Amino acid sequence: MRPTITAVIITKNEEKMIANCLEALRWCDQVIVMDNGSDDKTLSIAKQLHAHVFEKTISSFADLRNAALNHVTTDWVMYIDADERVTPPLSKEILVQIETTQSNALAFNRLYMAYGRIFEYGGWREEINRVFRVSAFKGWTGDIHESPNFEGEVTLLHTPLLHLTHRNTVDGLQKTISWTPIEAKLLAESNIPPVTVFTIFRKGMMEFIRRAILKKGHKDGMEGWVEAIVQGINRMLVYIQVWEMQQKPPIAEKYEKKELEISNWWKEEK
Repeated sequence: MRPTITAVIITKNEEKMIANCLEALRWCDQVIVMDNGSDDKTLSIAKQLHAHVFEKTISSFADLRNAALNHVTTDWVMYIDADERVTPPLSKEILVQIETTQSNALAFNRLYMAYGRIFEYGGWREEINRVFRVSAFKGWTGDIHESPNFEGEVTLLHTPLLHLTHRNTVDGLQKTISWTPIEAKLLAESNIPPVTVFTIFRKGMMEFIRRAILKKGHKDGMEGWVEAIVQGINRMLVYIQVWEMQQKPPIAEKYEKKELEISNWWKEEK
């Protein structure tokens, strides 16, 4: 009998993306959707398309991926994001590999598409390990940039995985809202030096230069320049939030104190 494979998708409010993602995974023996507190139509769409849906509210992406692994009963597991797409050629290559390879993991070259363009530069083409032989897979670690832990060799596939990331500015900002607080919290907990205005601007400019100049993102035209600017702004937003967390007394406490002052003021007026 041929080896079996499960696709795992971690979701939160992915009603615009989940249907097409699931349609591109019909060749899998099982599809698991591990939802992290969606309040849109994500869950109903996933169930309608016959995915096995589980719900768990956790801030760590690694913990969500590991929670889904507990429900996998096949020989292999593949992790796919809701905005990633498996093409027919890629599905065929995966099926051939899991039947013939001696490796315990398969890696993709992931193509990054933003603002309607597939990027050739900017450091966006990356190699990622996403398919694992369950018997050799130990799980994930990390809160944002999670890493897989497994035994054995990796085979790099020839066919790329498509990452259809933010399609407009608002879409990108929604993703920024999701991940920048987590990264800021991790940085704040690492006891980095106090964040200054210079720190914020320096981090943003360094990221812009890295993407647009050093990684040649400018060669992707206007889309490349815009994406480099957005990534620079994202770095600045991370460090602004670190600065917020470093405040003593905490900012929330300052507001509570001011509210109390106003409340007492009104009491004195009576």
